[in-house]
Amino acid sequence: MVALVIAEHDNSTLKGVTLNTVTAATFCGSDVHVLVVGSNCGTVAAQAAEVAGVKKVLVADAEHFADALAENAAEQVVTVAANYSHILAPATAYGKNILPRVAATLDVAQISEIIRVESPDTFARPIYAGNAIATVQSNDPVKVITVRSTAFDAAGVSGHTAAIERVSSVGDFGKSRVVSRELAKLDRPELSGAKIVIAGGRGMGSSESFKILEPLADKLGAAMGASRAAVDAGYVPNDWQIGQTGKIVAPELYIAVGISGAIQHLAGMKDSKTIIAINKDPEAPIFSVADYGVVGDLFELVPELTQQLS
Repeated sequence: MVALVIAEHDNSTLKGVTLNTVTAATFCGSDVHVLVVGSNCGTVAAQAAEVAGVKKVLVADAEHFADALAENAAEQVVTVAANYSHILAPATAYGKNILPRVAATLDVAQISEIIRVESPDTFARPIYAGNAIATVQSNDPVKVITVRSTAFDAAGVSGHTAAIERVSSVGDFGKSRVVSRELAKLDRPELSGAKIVIAGGRGMGSSESFKILEPLADKLGAAMGASRAAVDAGYVPNDWQIGQTGKIVAPELYIAVGISGAIQHLAGMKDSKTIIAINKDPEAPIFSVADYGVVGDLFELVPELTQQLS
């Protein structure tokens, strides 16, 4: 059995979530290939070729792949699908946009957000906001799978270079195009890949109050996030949201400030290596998953913690 991983990239850099997906793929097949679909993406292919466990890198390079449109990428994946028992992509906006189209075209059932590979045809995935784990067995000839990257270690860089093979590119689907793109510049680490995350909840009280977290984040070199309640209240932007309907994170250290711990939020962060919770309510559900909990006024505790770190 050979597994195919769809590389996520920006035409110059291979995204870290691809490395986690490669690790998942190694449990699915004896060999792992990576497909790079992009424009002038030779650098990405070279990076993918150095990933441990990768036997071959396929490259589809064409101008109309530059904007990573899902319609074009999915058609490209389908052209090589017959050669593989498993097709995997990270469970990000990129992977979730492509693989459902692939699964529909191949007339198979997609298996979403796996966290464990039990065997080549059996996988574990969270359901009910992570409160239960479903074991799913697939009889489809091709398993189409999105991978929750936080559940798998990133594959390392090996001492060898896998073979790189160019494949014929499909034509432009022509039904969609990118009109414009706005990129947010971050002064801190990107939330999904950060090693330390500080998140605020409804208990922060206002967008102005979120500023007391900034000195602490600066001291720790941390990314900043928030619960859905804080986002819905307009305290912070949508791209800060962590949880079932936001971003899934699993940093080395997660500091939850003024977050009660609704199950939807816990689903997005409970795999963090170490969790510290600060909340004035000793019965807050967040303490059930915290390694360390502090009961008290966050407006006193956070500045004090920041001062201690100084």
